Amino acid sequence: MSSSSHSHAPAGVINVVPPLVANFDPRGVPVDRVDTDLPAVPAQRLTAAALRQRFAHPPLWEAEVRREPRLTDRLPAQAAVLVPIVQREQPMVLLTERASRMSTHSGQIAFPGGRVDPEDANIAAAALREAWEEVGLSAHYIEVLGQLPTYTTITAFVVTPVVALVQPGFELRPNPGEVADVFEVPLAFLMNPAHHRRHQVDRGGPLARHWFSMPYQDGPTERFVWGATAGMLRNLYRFLIA
Repeated sequence: MSSSSHSHAPAGVINVVPPLVANFDPRGVPVDRVDTDLPAVPAQRLTAAALRQRFAHPPLWEAEVRREPRLTDRLPAQAAVLVPIVQREQPMVLLTERASRMSTHSGQIAFPGGRVDPEDANIAAAALREAWEEVGLSAHYIEVLGQLPTYTTITAFVVTPVVALVQPGFELRPNPGEVADVFEVPLAFLMNPAHHRRHQVDRGGPLARHWFSMPYQDGPTERFVWGATAGMLRNLYRFLIA
């Protein structure tokens, strides 16, 4: 997340689990099902021109994942994340891995993003600022396409995903206090439900939790995309397939 003194990592951006579950490891939760019966987003819908057209003239659709069980009484707080689609030979989604020194959710996969500050002109400005502060991604390379519906986390962060095209040529400068790694995953992989796995923790009452995971094998490294990050990607899938 950003290095600004009052921008703290919103829990939904980095995937939250019920705090009463000690040593929770999402990889150990059984897979309920994989959505192999759903169609992948066609490649022609993933081009820059098609994405611009889709956000300029959105279809009728509904987000599939909107909120997690609420486990706090504090007032909701606004947050924004950037969903950066890098325009390489095939479009890629830029993601981060949180630094191991972070006191919570270390090593988890996230979009660049964080809390909306009072100085931010709007949600998109907050997402752009956070991407710059967190990984050094300059707004010079970013073309904002639009926003997806908010995703509310169990810690009451109301997260708005800001989807953008990113032109190659940028040089990243990750904040080492917050980011251990920055990597890219093919958009086509993430927009194929054959890679969308459903999980469930059912402890009754407010601790029941359902989420998606989208593990990606990046050479020898498994990038375990799950929780809020996977949920927002699932909503992007629903938007593009509608």
